[in-house]
Amino acid sequence: MPFDSAVAAERMLENAWTQAGPAALIDHIVQRFHDVHRAQFPKAIALARRVEAVHQDHPRCPRGLADHLAVMADHLISHQAREEAVLFPLMLAGGHPIIGHPISRMEAEHRDVDEQLLRLAMLTTDCTPPTDACGSWRLLYRACQEITGDLREHMRLENNILFPMFLDGS
Repeated sequence: MPFDSAVAAERMLENAWTQAGPAALIDHIVQRFHDVHRAQFPKAIALARRVEAVHQDHPRCPRGLADHLAVMADHLISHQAREEAVLFPLMLAGGHPIIGHPISRMEAEHRDVDEQLLRLAMLTTDCTPPTDACGSWRLLYRACQEITGDLREHMRLENNILFPMFLDGS
């Protein structure tokens, strides 16, 4: 039964966003996700650099995590900038015959993010720190968990709710 309740709650939320319309959803995405991602990544990268430097001899040291987070951040900043400069204005103007092209590009980039998140999970053993991990290491993995959850929800809102508003029937 809990699964049915969760599915029903998710459908109700999706219906609420659909009813609210694209402007409200775009505003939510920018404030709740774009702005938050811009703050999350620099903190996580700094923590990762510190953990990698201090614990470089530890067998479970997440070697390469800071660089991976930096690549993710660079791609995400570019992706969000294109959404905010091109895609979202097209949507706020009511759509455009070419809108399918930038949406397809964003969906492809979302698939790339899925791959990046798999690598993140591998580097952090699913965000599970070793039992002897220090506070910074634990904080880093909590930050990685938050980034993962936020990115997945961000992409779900766009792929499942926002984009279909402009592709259905076109």
